[in-house]
Amino acid sequence: MQYWHWLAVVSLAFVLLERLRPARAAQGTFRPEVANDLAYLVFNGHVWAVLTAGLVGWFAARTDGALDAAALLPARAALADRPFWLQFVVYLVVSDLLQWCVHVLLHRVPFLWTFHKVHHAAPVLDWMANFRFHWMELVVYRSLLYVPLLWLGGDPAPLFAVAVFATAWGHFNHANLDVGIGPLGYVFNSPRMHLWHHDASNEGGTAKNFGIVLSVWDWLFRTAYWPRDRAPARIGYPGDRDMPRDWLRQELFPLTRRRGVPEEDGAPGLAAPRGPGGAA
Repeated sequence: MQYWHWLAVVSLAFVLLERLRPARAAQGTFRPEVANDLAYLVFNGHVWAVLTAGLVGWFAARTDGALDAAALLPARAALADRPFWLQFVVYLVVSDLLQWCVHVLLHRVPFLWTFHKVHHAAPVLDWMANFRFHWMELVVYRSLLYVPLLWLGGDPAPLFAVAVFATAWGHFNHANLDVGIGPLGYVFNSPRMHLWHHDASNEGGTAKNFGIVLSVWDWLFRTAYWPRDRAPARIGYPGDRDMPRDWLRQELFPLTRRRGVPEEDGAPGLAAPRGPGGAA
C-alpha cells in the first residue's frame, strides 16, 4: 500500500478508538476547527507530497551525487543486508532523535517558531492534530533528516515502515484517548504526556516533552514534565488568540507575521524531569 492508504487506515482506526474510550467526552467529534484540521490532514498527508514529488526526487538525486563525488558517504552500507527488524529499530531510533532535535529548534528559533505556532494553536487535541502543521515544517524536517538517514544506507522498506509507525504513534500522542502505557512512558510518548507539551501555561517551563515517538530523549535531556494526576487547564500558547481560525489564513500567517517573538512564546526555561507517577 502507498503511504496515503496507510494514513487512511490508521486515521479510521483512531476515529473508532476515540469514540470507544475518549479522555474528554464533552469534546465530541465535531469539535472546534474540525473542518480546518481535516484540510490539514488531506493537504499535508497527500496533496503536498504529490505537489513536491518531482522537486524532492530532483533534490535527492543531486544530493546523492554530490555526497558520492565528495566521498562523504563512508557509512552508506552500514545497514545494507541487515535484517528488516534491525534496520527498522535503527531507523526509528536515529530518525526520532533527529526529529527531537528539529522539534527543539522549532520552539527555540523565533523564525521557525512562527511556523510551528500553527500546530500549537489547536484549540483541542485529537488524532487530527497530528497533521495540523504548516507545510514549511515538512521542508525543515526532510531537509535536516535526509542526509543522516542516507548515511545509514539501509533498504527503503524498513524506512517506509518507520514512517507508517511514526504516523500511527503521532496519531496516538494527539488522540483524545483515556489510555495509559505505564512504565513504558519512560520510553514512548503518550497522549497524557504529550498533552503537557501543548500546555498554554508555563508550568514546568514552556520547554517540555518534545518527543515524537520516543519520550526517552526528554528524560535524558531533562525536558520531561508529566504530572500524571491532572491535565493542563488550557492548551495552546501565550498569545494564541492572534492566530486566524481558518486553514488558508493559518498557512499565510507565518509569512505575514515576520516580527520578533516574545520570550513567553518560545521555550526559555527547562523543567526538572518528573516521572509518569508525578514524582520529581
